[in-house]
Amino acid sequence: MRKLTTDAEFREAVAGDGLTIAVFKTTWCKDCHFIDPFMPDLECHYEGKVTFVELDRDDLPDLCSELNILGIPSFIAFRNSQELVRFVSKLRKTREEIEQFVNRAIEVSNALSHT
Repeated sequence: MRKLTTDAEFREAVAGDGLTIAVFKTTWCKDCHFIDPFMPDLECHYEGKVTFVELDRDDLPDLCSELNILGIPSFIAFRNSQELVRFVSKLRKTREEIEQFVNRAIEVSNALSHT
């Protein structure tokens, strides 16, 4: 997963016509580390359909404030710089829950491309 470190990198990454999912994490978040082992495999599973990028909430406080990122990890799907859907909960996220979110993001993105 490509780690973005600037506001400009983020805006460029989500501006494209493809589906980009931004994962907001921090180094001190236990639930963020919980997803680390399976995220590379999940990325491979969705290769060609979704681009995943990672951002550290602590490194980009202004951007996270603008996007209203409160809980972490947070997953937000973007296309053409527009937020499509987000997955935020207080509970630890399982691989299955993340896959359900990614599948929903793909459905929303596909529906928009046919309008």
